[in-house]
Amino acid sequence: MLEQELKRFTQDHKKIIFLCIGNDMRGDDALGPLIAENLAELFIKQQELVVINAETVPENYTRIIRKEIPSHIIFIDAVEMKMNPGYIRFVQSDEIADYSISTHAMPLSFMIKYLKSFTDASMLLIGIQPKNMEMSHIISEEVKNSVEELTEIIRKNFTL
Repeated sequence: MLEQELKRFTQDHKKIIFLCIGNDMRGDDALGPLIAENLAELFIKQQELVVINAETVPENYTRIIRKEIPSHIIFIDAVEMKMNPGYIRFVQSDEIADYSISTHAMPLSFMIKYLKSFTDASMLLIGIQPKNMEMSHIISEEVKNSVEELTEIIRKNFTL
């Protein structure tokens, strides 16, 4: 199901930015930087796929996003959805304000509104339900498994 949703969302892509968000010192919130690391290794030679490890300041990367002229932007972040830990959901940009997103300062809905002021890129959030967001370098097994699952789905869809 997730794989088909991703294929449908990206079917006409020219350039995709994966904007991975999170804090690697807050347990499961480290999932964004971890996925960025995984994807960067996969996409090292593919210019139509850009991976940004935005950590807790995705707003600092708007200039890079503008320069890249993406057709699609995929945000990846820990999202409180009141589901079981590790649950993965694709959240459309108009739904993002309905969810509690990660630990970064600027609400993602504000950033999306700003990005829409200068890009026609299609935007999607891939949210993973965290289990633990306490100060810790330990990611729960449930979220680790979801990071591996999501990385594999993306790899199948975009590697040569």
